[in-house]
Amino acid sequence: MYAIIGLGNPGRQYQWTRHNVGYEVVNKLAYDHNIDMNRQKFKAVIGEGRIGFEKVLLVQPITYMNLSGESVRDIVSFYKLEPEDIIVTCDDINLPLSHIRIREKGSDGGQKGLRNIMYQLGYDNFTRVRVGIGEKPKEWDLADYVLSKFREDENQDIINGITDAADAIVSIVKNGDARAAMNKYNKKGSKEKPKKEDERENKEL
Repeated sequence: MYAIIGLGNPGRQYQWTRHNVGYEVVNKLAYDHNIDMNRQKFKAVIGEGRIGFEKVLLVQPITYMNLSGESVRDIVSFYKLEPEDIIVTCDDINLPLSHIRIREKGSDGGQKGLRNIMYQLGYDNFTRVRVGIGEKPKEWDLADYVLSKFREDENQDIINGITDAADAIVSIVKNGDARAAMNKYNKKGSKEKPKKEDERENKEL
């Protein structure tokens, strides 16, 4: 079984904000695969179903972003999941809008939800599917930016990014690893190169 965790903040006021892209990817998967997100357990909203022949657990932690790892830790412990059974999807301020970046391990890249998951699990070798939300304008405060809603002229781009991220996760689940998805979806978007992991700002909500 795969646990597919979309990161975000609970509450209507955070819907369609940049920091809630992970929630939206899970919503897309739930819609596409007829999975009801109708249970609240493990400090999360969850839904069980299948993608292809694989059983999946869709997860939206409701702990708020910085404590996402508490929910993931409880799920991993209850279902006795291995690192390769975990897929986390979230926003990335260091990627251009709608770009997809898939990694099987590595740093948190300044994303505090990922950071807390790594802290709670004690390892970093789980798959993460990041969706670019665009670089913060210089005049903006970081917290205000990631909690802001997408502009109307950005909506189609981020919908495309969410769709690509959901499709990438389907590929990972059906193929049993991330390599094919990395080869295809890491090249999506414009020709602008994302920052290297070690060049990223180590700060975010």
